[in-house]
Amino acid sequence: MHDLHAQRTIHMNTRPNHSSGYIVWFTGLSGAGKTTTVRALRDHLEAHRQVEILDGDELRGTLCSDLGFSKADRDANVARIGYVARLLAGHGVAVLVAAISPYRDARREVRNAACSQGIPFIEVFVDASLETVLARDTKGLYKRALAGDVTEFTGITAPYEPPEAADVRLQTDSQTVGASVRELLTALRRYRLE
Repeated sequence: MHDLHAQRTIHMNTRPNHSSGYIVWFTGLSGAGKTTTVRALRDHLEAHRQVEILDGDELRGTLCSDLGFSKADRDANVARIGYVARLLAGHGVAVLVAAISPYRDARREVRNAACSQGIPFIEVFVDASLETVLARDTKGLYKRALAGDVTEFTGITAPYEPPEAADVRLQTDSQTVGASVRELLTALRRYRLE
């Protein structure tokens, strides 16, 4: 909690600097709307700054293709994404990460690593009920997990630990993408990042 307070203090005492990078980390269940929201936010930011998206699904097939779905492997996945995010943010990029990142301790470690380098970090909880993501199931993964065809599936056969004090919480089962983006832009202005 101390790190969160210190980071917010840094945000509040600095002016917007479009050459300074930062990390916005979107966490939530599969199908909650992380990627959709990240892409919509990118569209608003890229007119005046460099923006990169690090999508957990894409990185699972490249940077993290050697990892499985044990807790240790999931934590390693988050750590690798966090490392790349810090490299990019250190070069002035606004980094938008969309990754389930189910464990609080792993998310806390990537936040602490960013803060130790003076990189602003905002955690966004993309919250949607299990009923909502089951109904969406755009990739058919929940159906397969419930049938037992997919093991270690977050929210069904593997845990998801929601943030206890996210910087922003988006309720995507009742909030439009546009409303979510407006809330995020307000948060970025509040922390004087945009």
